[in-house]
Amino acid sequence: MPLYKSTTKFNSGCGWPAFYEGLPGAINCTPDPDGRRTEITCAACGGHLGHVFKGEGFKTPTDERHCVNSVSIKFGPVYPSPSV
Repeated sequence: MPLYKSTTKFNSGCGWPAFYEGLPGAINCTPDPDGRRTEITCAACGGHLGHVFKGEGFKTPTDERHCVNSVSIKFGPVYPSPSV
């Protein structure tokens, strides 16, 4: 199941893949008990993806950084592949 569009990926300088928004319905967001960040999990399987950080000042449309564990994502062609 696709989680993010490659067009929402940006270089945050943190060393992890960073996106400014997930695909609608693809991820669940749950605030951590300390309120400092939000955990993101896969809506399909419940697997931990990483965390969302807000208000860090990145010049993105959402001012969010989805810091995603690279083990949890697979980069590939557009899904579903367009017919030629």
